Amino acid sequence: MTKRKINIHFLGSAGTVTGSKYLIDTGERKILIDCGLFQGLKELRLKNWDYLPVDVSEIDTVLLTHGHMDHTGYLPRLVKMGFRGTIQGTSPTLAIAEIILLDSAKIQEEEAEKANKEGYSKHQPAEPLYAINEAKKAISKFRTFPKGEWQEIYDNIRIRFQYNGHIIGATFIELIIHNQRFVFSGDIGRKKDLLLEPYKKPEAADVLFIESTYGDRLHPKEDLESRLKDIVLQTIDKGGTLIIPSFAVERTQTLMYLLWQLQEKKAIPNIPLIMDSPMGANVLEVFHSHREWHKLSMEDCTNMCNRFKIVRDFKETWEVIDDKRSKIVIAGSGMISGGRVLTYLQQYLRRAETTILLAGYQADGTRGRALLEGATELKIYGKHYPVKAEIINLEVLSAHADQSELLDWMSEIKKEPKRIFITHGEKEGAEALKEKIKERYGWNAEIPQLYAIEEY
Repeated sequence: MTKRKINIHFLGSAGTVTGSKYLIDTGERKILIDCGLFQGLKELRLKNWDYLPVDVSEIDTVLLTHGHMDHTGYLPRLVKMGFRGTIQGTSPTLAIAEIILLDSAKIQEEEAEKANKEGYSKHQPAEPLYAINEAKKAISKFRTFPKGEWQEIYDNIRIRFQYNGHIIGATFIELIIHNQRFVFSGDIGRKKDLLLEPYKKPEAADVLFIESTYGDRLHPKEDLESRLKDIVLQTIDKGGTLIIPSFAVERTQTLMYLLWQLQEKKAIPNIPLIMDSPMGANVLEVFHSHREWHKLSMEDCTNMCNRFKIVRDFKETWEVIDDKRSKIVIAGSGMISGGRVLTYLQQYLRRAETTILLAGYQADGTRGRALLEGATELKIYGKHYPVKAEIINLEVLSAHADQSELLDWMSEIKKEPKRIFITHGEKEGAEALKEKIKERYGWNAEIPQLYAIEEY
């Protein structure tokens, strides 16, 4: 029997960490794995405005590995371009994606309005990438898919979503087309995580797509709780405020858990704990309603939330800022690309007693990466703010697998895949992982280019 030709279009996350989109064209069906927004460098962000180099109306379905923006944030644009199919993912993934899309649309509408009012945009008028009503159109196409079960979605096409750690609801996706198994890693979590169970591992793959966010490094082995305690106490000693730009999904909840535990143990004083992220507050509801996806008991989840002041209204943000006491503020977004944390940084960045704690991956071209690399000023809403605050990077808190965990995730694949594509990483990470896969398993891997088409 002649093997049927399958084309793979790399529409994102090739040569970069963001914008995950892989289109599988079987000749009969077109299936998009993830539909993420490009973030970071301006040249990448501008691609979000472009039409995809494929006929979007011919895509039958979108399968989502998890709910993060760089895997779901392009969905409203896809629908606007003519996509008419379904969008499938696990229940918590779709709940997270709904929160993120509505929040993203709201922020974009508000920032476009602010830019037009204050005149700092080059575009006249400034427009949002997509509006709230466009996000709602995408959400109306959501269909829940169970984890751990094979289901036939089309003739000779079966799929399975497997638990992957990283964030609540996250999975890797197995797609069998005419007896050929395509495995998409999505974002792989940590082997040991405070809130989530360890990732499952694929046992077979004819074509493997593996992320490489941390493909060139190992996470530090330091004691996370002890390190965070020291940072808090040092900030209090300075009479300052600790500001943690945080990803609203999982990272915020992990930080809340750690800080709650430190106060429970009286390891840090009972200073105010603030969680200022409407999206983060909504994600807490997803944790409450999807107990089978994480380790937290209902009692712990409730007690943790009760310890924090959960800020929902923007007026409350200013009440927090006006409070002169030392405090700890967790605010979105994690890479300082938008959200409430910008308002805090406008007020606190110039204060030497402030500590800014970076608690996750900082993509190239983001304000978070700029701070990480020693920027002396940040541009926020068209104005430049001097950086006098102390900047600390807590890499041990990452929700992404490091190099050793990426290799471990592959360890139960019994037969060498016919093709291995290394994606979702900057050049150094992808190249390093490619070498390690060859060294550990003797397998050859490829690093595709953005918009490349590979035939299988």
